[in-house]
Amino acid sequence: MIHPPSRLAEDFGAPDPSKWMALVDKTLKGQAFDDALVTPTADGLAIQPLYTAQDGVAVARDLRARDAVRPWDLRMPAAHPDPRQAAAEIMKDLENGAASVLLALDPAGVNGVAVGASQDLALALSGVLLDLAPVALDAGFLGPKAADWLGTLAKAAPNAPLAFHMDPLTAFAQAGASPGPIEGHLVSAATVGARLSDTYAKASLMLATGRAAHEAGGSNTEELAVMAACALAYAKALARAGLSMQEAFSRITLGVSLDAEYFTGVAKVRAARALWARITDACGVSVPAVIEARSSQRMLTRADAWTNLLRLTAAGFAGAVGGADAIVLGAFTDAIGLPTAFGRRQARNTQLVLMEESHLGRVADPAGGSWYLDSLTDQLARAAWGGFQAIEAAGGIVKALESGLVADIVDATRAAQEAAFADKSRKILGVTAFPNADDKPVEVATPSTGDFAVDPPNVRVPGPDSRCPPLTPIRFSAAFEGAQA
Repeated sequence: MIHPPSRLAEDFGAPDPSKWMALVDKTLKGQAFDDALVTPTADGLAIQPLYTAQDGVAVARDLRARDAVRPWDLRMPAAHPDPRQAAAEIMKDLENGAASVLLALDPAGVNGVAVGASQDLALALSGVLLDLAPVALDAGFLGPKAADWLGTLAKAAPNAPLAFHMDPLTAFAQAGASPGPIEGHLVSAATVGARLSDTYAKASLMLATGRAAHEAGGSNTEELAVMAACALAYAKALARAGLSMQEAFSRITLGVSLDAEYFTGVAKVRAARALWARITDACGVSVPAVIEARSSQRMLTRADAWTNLLRLTAAGFAGAVGGADAIVLGAFTDAIGLPTAFGRRQARNTQLVLMEESHLGRVADPAGGSWYLDSLTDQLARAAWGGFQAIEAAGGIVKALESGLVADIVDATRAAQEAAFADKSRKILGVTAFPNADDKPVEVATPSTGDFAVDPPNVRVPGPDSRCPPLTPIRFSAAFEGAQA
């Protein structure tokens, strides 16, 4: 026997906003509604205490069917200065649940694996089947050379899922200078990318991200605006190198940073997709966005580092629910030093629990239809679009960086956020809120970086150096951690 569905809400009258407001006014006892209940974000957006159908907006949605077993790419970072140790860690990660690797390269062995030539990269990737396991690079100005090395190691396997991730603009923004004109580095990256695209049909060539703005203390919309401007600059560079605009956009990956504010993170990933749709449509092409989400470094603490596990879990949750294609979670000890095997296992297992036990990938766009999250997505996208337009009006991302436009905006936002942490209107768990009196140092790996340094290749391009005010990475908790910072 088939029973008709129960209508539980029929016993209640239609909701009356005026009655709710009357109760709110009574509770506030004279306090202003906006001051007491409306929460401003670092972007200047307003988070309301209640959302209704009137707040619903139409936003770009990703309704692609996701793999039930592997709904996103679990990507593990590798940065140990010893290429042999890095290779061992990579293989351990791949054997225990990771699907791909993000390899940071630094010939000095300070901020990545000491790689200065193709043979060094071969050591770092020893045992990795490049035609099966995606390998992404984080190589700064070394990007074009590293891309060639990786292409050589792949032995012309046309379906190798390589992610060359060339990104000279982020390297320029963080360093404040480039060895030779930054435009020359754009040309070099695009030229190498166009050549490699002929061989590797599935390879991603460029990474367009606003990570430099985020890690320097910028807001979500500032990060998204820089991301959008970088994406357009890379698409133009690839088109000048001979790719069609359709092909150029299809070879760009978007990078989004995620911190512990998971609702905002969900909305930011969705807003990145909306911005991409707007830009590609304006360029007359239709290409779905591919998004790599990385956990924020600026949110991590040295004091009570165990609380970073909560922050990283929130970031991973936001990336999964927001629909990121690849998620990179750092280790909970990253603010102190390189992770041990335990730290890497925690980073892997955090994603595995979100994926295999919480089943976060089983629903396409689970945030869709939430008046709050749709509204926040729309607000972020619109504000970021305005920032993107300002960057383009200044002559594009290169000019906006060189003139200090981006740095000035980010500096102001960083100062405002630091002030909020200082007066404790925003709190840092384990540092300014509930500090752990029994905090004990966590174990980290302590390699001697100087033992692995190699001669760096020449990455200079002809012409005078370009300069800009640097977007220097920060950690918000550093000011409160005393001698630990």
